[in-house]
Amino acid sequence: MGTSVKATHGAERPEVSVVIPVYNEARILEESLTELVEGLRAEGGSFEIVLAENGSRDGTVAVAEALMPTMPELRVFSYPHPNYGAALREGIFRAAGTFVVCEEIDIGDLDFHRRALARLRGDEADLVIGSKTMPGSADVRPWSRRLATRCYNRVLRATFGFKGTDTHGLKAFRRATLLPIVAACTVEHDVFASDLVIRAHRARLRVLDLPVHIREKRAPSVDLVRRVPRVARNLAQLVVSVHLQDRDAAPPDDTGTA
Repeated sequence: MGTSVKATHGAERPEVSVVIPVYNEARILEESLTELVEGLRAEGGSFEIVLAENGSRDGTVAVAEALMPTMPELRVFSYPHPNYGAALREGIFRAAGTFVVCEEIDIGDLDFHRRALARLRGDEADLVIGSKTMPGSADVRPWSRRLATRCYNRVLRATFGFKGTDTHGLKAFRRATLLPIVAACTVEHDVFASDLVIRAHRARLRVLDLPVHIREKRAPSVDLVRRVPRVARNLAQLVVSVHLQDRDAAPPDDTGTA
């Protein structure tokens, strides 16, 4: 459980909670949050931004706290270690909105918010994924990251029979529907996102992929090569967890001899 830095609650529950994990983002935090908050205010409707800081050492928390007097929609908490998945999971638990949008501080895609929330409000889906690989998407990240995404998706298809087009990045969902799935997830760090999406598919929830245009505002905060061993370990953990879940859910074998 993270340690609360500060929380500001309005008298009414917001319709939308935007959950954003952040790690060492002091350089772009003010600009990104200002752009996002102004855009969401222009859209109308009630919202909160839940900033899930995790293990930053560059003054990220101080920058966020300095913004709070002019951004009453902003809530901040700190998870004690650098752990994207654990911070995102805790942020979802803390979210008060009917709908949750999982954002990235270096993206801030308001167009995805509009399209995803329209589907959720219209009861067309339980979980909406912002896909970087499906037709109609545009991904201008470095070629190495685009290649890594496609290779990772191939691994998910081979190991889980995954039928979607993406698991990482932007997501939106009805919180009450997805909360049991979030609680069932066992893997943290980068693979938490895959754990969430794969379990939603296997629970036969209505998962909808929408194409997105991805243009990041800065280089990744963690080097891709350094992430590979941890991703591999966590992915192996997810394979074991899902396999055990399937075994426990299987009906008993009643074909024994009399």
